[in-house]
Amino acid sequence: MNIAFIGLGNMGGPMAVNLVKEGHDVLGFDLMSQNADKAKAAGVAIAANAEEAVANADIVITMLPNGKIVLSVFDQLLGRAQKGTVFVDCSTIDVASARKAHEMAQKANMLSLDAPVSGGVGGAAGGTLTFMVGGSDLAFEKTKPLFDIMGQKAVHCGADGSGQSAKICNNMLLGISMIGAAEAFNLADALGLDKSALFDVVSTSSGSCWSVNTYCPVPGVGPQSPADNGYLPGFDAALMLKDLKLSQDAAGQSGAATPLGEHATKLYDAFVEKNGVGHDFSGIINELKTQSRS
Repeated sequence: MNIAFIGLGNMGGPMAVNLVKEGHDVLGFDLMSQNADKAKAAGVAIAANAEEAVANADIVITMLPNGKIVLSVFDQLLGRAQKGTVFVDCSTIDVASARKAHEMAQKANMLSLDAPVSGGVGGAAGGTLTFMVGGSDLAFEKTKPLFDIMGQKAVHCGADGSGQSAKICNNMLLGISMIGAAEAFNLADALGLDKSALFDVVSTSSGSCWSVNTYCPVPGVGPQSPADNGYLPGFDAALMLKDLKLSQDAAGQSGAATPLGEHATKLYDAFVEKNGVGHDFSGIINELKTQSRS
């Protein structure tokens, strides 16, 4: 296929490279020249501008920072592509913007999907991402071969916006569960309980969860995780905060009660404000350890 790839940063760049490795013609564009140069060095052809990238594309993939930028890019490019082109937005954005992007694509006689990903930079490079996809069956079937290259799983979650809905629900739960895991290990420490013993119990009993079994926030316990690398990010706490805020925006708009999601957002907001970017979200265990019981 002819693929336009708009946004060649830490996630988009490796995804585009994997498509090239499988023989697809990828014409990429990124406003940041260093991102474009890095992708070019790995084999991605670079367009002079975004309009040139999409002109002959069968599928346009976007990986962008937020909903406002996604809508601006859609507005810029929908009229420049061939009718029937599939626009696939892999950014993580608010549900309302995702649905608006679908509306814009429909009016321009284009197919569209919202397809945020899980798996981080490592998953993008390794082609092991999970795609959560919203949109029509036709658009999904046309794009599925590309999802199979860039990831290990693509779940068609339903109609327009369903991919973003699934992503923020999943990551809200992840943020809550990581805080729970951190609290459990901090309590174990205060009680003089060996952390490895707690891991052996939790990972095989009712407290079992990904935040413990796969991504334990304690160094030297369980499989290798960012905790074993000074909490350098596999998934930056700032990105977790972004997703939690999106979940709370959606909860407010839909009227859903998410008290734990709301509290997790406040805790990560304080963590990121204090530490900035460059810290894995599991590092919140150290922040919680400094707090006294009220």
